[in-house]
Amino acid sequence: MKYSVVLLIGCAMIRSGSAQSIEVQGVVLDPMGRALREARVAAAREGAAFGAPVQTAIDGRFTLALSPGAYTMRVTAEGFRTQERRIDARQPLTGPVEIVLQLEQQSESVTVIESAGYLVTSGSSFKSPVPLIDIPQAVTVVSGSQIRDLSMQNMADVVRYVPGITMAQGEGHRDAPVIRGNATTADFYVNGIRDDVQYFRDLYNVERVEAVKGANAMTFGRGGGGGVINRVTKQADFMPVREVMVQGGTFGNRRFTTDLGHNFGDRFAFRVNGLYENSNSFRHDVNLERYGVAPSVTVKLAPTTLLRAGYEYFDDHRTVDRGIPAYGSRPAPAHRSTFFGDPRDSYATAGVHIGSASIEHQFGAWLLRNSTLAGDYDKFYQNVFPGAANAALTLVNISGYNNHTARRNLFNQTDLSGAWQTGRLRHTILVGSEFGRQRTANFRNTAYFNGSATAVNVPFPAPNLALGAAFRQAASDADNGATNRVAATFIQDQIELTRHVQLVAGLRFDYFDTKFFDNRTRQPLDRSDNLVSPRLGVVVKPLAGLSLYGSYSVSYLPSSGDQFASLNATTQTLRPERFNNYEAGTKMDINRRLSLTAAFYRLDRNNSTARNPNNPALVVQTGSQRTNGFEAGMTGSITGRWQIAGGYATQDAFVNSATLAAPLGAKVALVPRHTFSLWHNYRVLRRWSMGLGTIHQAKMWAGIDNTVALPAFTRADVASFVTLTEMVRLQANLENLFDTVYYPTAHSNNNILPGSARTLRLGLVARF
Repeated sequence: MKYSVVLLIGCAMIRSGSAQSIEVQGVVLDPMGRALREARVAAAREGAAFGAPVQTAIDGRFTLALSPGAYTMRVTAEGFRTQERRIDARQPLTGPVEIVLQLEQQSESVTVIESAGYLVTSGSSFKSPVPLIDIPQAVTVVSGSQIRDLSMQNMADVVRYVPGITMAQGEGHRDAPVIRGNATTADFYVNGIRDDVQYFRDLYNVERVEAVKGANAMTFGRGGGGGVINRVTKQADFMPVREVMVQGGTFGNRRFTTDLGHNFGDRFAFRVNGLYENSNSFRHDVNLERYGVAPSVTVKLAPTTLLRAGYEYFDDHRTVDRGIPAYGSRPAPAHRSTFFGDPRDSYATAGVHIGSASIEHQFGAWLLRNSTLAGDYDKFYQNVFPGAANAALTLVNISGYNNHTARRNLFNQTDLSGAWQTGRLRHTILVGSEFGRQRTANFRNTAYFNGSATAVNVPFPAPNLALGAAFRQAASDADNGATNRVAATFIQDQIELTRHVQLVAGLRFDYFDTKFFDNRTRQPLDRSDNLVSPRLGVVVKPLAGLSLYGSYSVSYLPSSGDQFASLNATTQTLRPERFNNYEAGTKMDINRRLSLTAAFYRLDRNNSTARNPNNPALVVQTGSQRTNGFEAGMTGSITGRWQIAGGYATQDAFVNSATLAAPLGAKVALVPRHTFSLWHNYRVLRRWSMGLGTIHQAKMWAGIDNTVALPAFTRADVASFVTLTEMVRLQANLENLFDTVYYPTAHSNNNILPGSARTLRLGLVARF
C-alpha cells in the first residue's frame, strides 16, 4: 500500500518600497491528514543552487520569501522520497499547488544489515506536538533499536543508560527506580497512562521507553516527584511485521518472542506480540518464568480518524531474591551466588491484564484524542530473607512475610493539542482532562519459625535452608482496602515569541480523594486534596538545532503514599509532599543524526514528616530533602557506521531538614555521586557490527543511615551482530566481560544484590 504526504502551497505578493517579493506559504500533511513537522522545503532558481531550507513548524506550515521568478521547489521528509516541483513565483498563484511525497520504497524482503538509529527526536510523554529539542526539561528516550542491540529485557537494563536514574532492588519483586534522589514504585506509565502496580515489567512489546526527569505534575498528575518512566508499546500499523526471536544463554537463559502484524487493506491493521521465558540465574536456586501476549488493532474510521485498541496479559512467576547481608560497612564476604534464606518459600507472582482503547481525530492543525485504560492486577509475593550477621560472621538473622495486593485501575484521558496564531505569536496549545478510579485490597502475613519465633539465626557459611515457615497475621500486619478517585484538568501554552524564543506556561488542577478502610480496626479514613501544579519554562534557540532552556515545575505526593498504604490517623491530617524542580540546560541536534543534551537542576522535596522537636511523640511536616545535579547525554550516529548512546550524571542528594528517617545532612540512599554509561555499535563490514558498552557507578549508601556503602564499580559489555542471510540475524551479547564482582543496588543495609557474573546471551532473529 502506498502512502503520501500532501503539500499545499499558496503565494502572496509583498511590496517594500519599489522592491517586491513573493511569499510562498504551505502546509505539509501526513497520510492521515495530520501536520508533519520538520519537513524541509527549499527553492532554487533555474541553474542556481538551492537556498537554505526552511523547516515546517509544529502545525506543518512554512513560509518562503522569494524574489519574483521561476523556481524549482524541493521538499524532503525523513522516510519519504524527495520530490521537486516547478513553481512560477512571478505573480501570486490563483490556487494551491499540490505536491505528493511517496513513502520510500518498502520491500517485502528486508536485509538486516544494521540497527535502525538510536536517535528519537519526539516523544509522546508530553502529549503536545513539540519536538524534544523544544521541551524545557531533561528527557531520555531509549529507542527500540537500542533495546534490541543491548538485549534489554527489563526496566533495570533500560535505566543503566539513562543519566540521573538508578534502580533499587525492590525487595526482589518489583521495579523501584530512584529518579533524581527520589525513590518510587509507582511512577510508571504505559502510553501516557498510569501503570502503578508493583511488578517487574518486560520489554517484549515495547517500542521505546521515555524517561522524563524532574517533577512535572502538569502532564502526569500527582506523584512523579523525581520524574516518570513511560513505556510506548508496539501498535498495529499498516506495514507488515513478521519477526521471531529465539534466545539462549548461560545460567539456563531461555527466551522466545514474536512480533506479527498485518494490514487488511488501508483501513484495518492487526498486530500481536508474544513472550515466553524460563530462565535461571547466577544466584543459586533463583529462577523466573514469564509469558505475555499483547494483541492490538488499528481501524481507520475516516481519513483523519483512527481507532486503536489493545490488550495485554502478562504473567510473571519468580524467586524473590533479596541478596546478601552487610558486614561492617560493606557487603558481607559471601560468594555472589549464595542465597540467604529459603528460596523454596520465597517467590512472587504477578498476573496483569491491561486493556486500552483510544480514538484520535485530526482536524487541520489540531489533534483530539481520548484514551481509556482498564487494568486488573493480582500481585503476591512471599520472602524469607536475611537480616544482620553477627560480629563473628558465624550466624545471620532470617525473617519473612508475604503480601497480596489486588488492584483495579480505570483511567480516561482527553487531550486536545494544536497550533494557532495571534498576530505575530504562534501558540501550541495543550488542554485536557483526566478521570480515574483505583481500588486496592492489601493483606499481609508474618513468617513464624518453630511455631512462634518471627526470626531465626542460621549458619552464615550455609544460609540456604528449607526453614518451613508458617505464615499468619501478626498484630501489625496490613489488612486494608483503598479507593482512590481523581479528577483533573490542565492547560498549557507554548508561545513562539520569535523564531528564537519560546515561552511555556501550564497549569494543572487535580482533585484527589482516598478512602481507606482498615479491616482489623474497622476504622475508615478519608483524605481529599486539591492540587495545583504549575509549569513554567523558556526556550531560546539561537540556531534551529540548538536550544537553551530554563524551567520550573511542581508535583505532589498525597499523604497516602505512592501505593496508598501510608494513610493512618496521623498522616490523614498531613498535607501532600511537594516537589519543586528548577532546571537549566541545553539540547543540540547535529545534522539530524546526533543529539547532545546537558542539564543542571535542583530538586527540593518538602513537607516530609519529622519528629516534633518539642514533643518527640508527635509528627510534624518540617522534613525536607534536596538533590543538586548535572547530567549530560549523547544519542545518535557519529558516522553512518557508528552509533552511540549514553550519558553522565553527578548528583548530591541529602536531607536538608531532619525527617523521621534521617538527620540533617544524611545522604539519600542509592544515589551515587557519579554515574557514566556509554554504548557503541560500529558496523565493521556490511553484514557485521560490533558493540561495546561501559558502565561506571560511584560508591553509594545502601540505607539512609549511611552506615553501609556499596563500592564503586566499572563493568564492560561487548556484542556482535551478524547478518547470516537477508532475513536472519545472529546476535551475541556478553555482559560483564571481565567478570567483575560488584554490587549495583540494594533494598537496605542487609538486602544487597550482587551484580551478575559474566553472562552470554545468543539470539537468533528471523524475519519472513
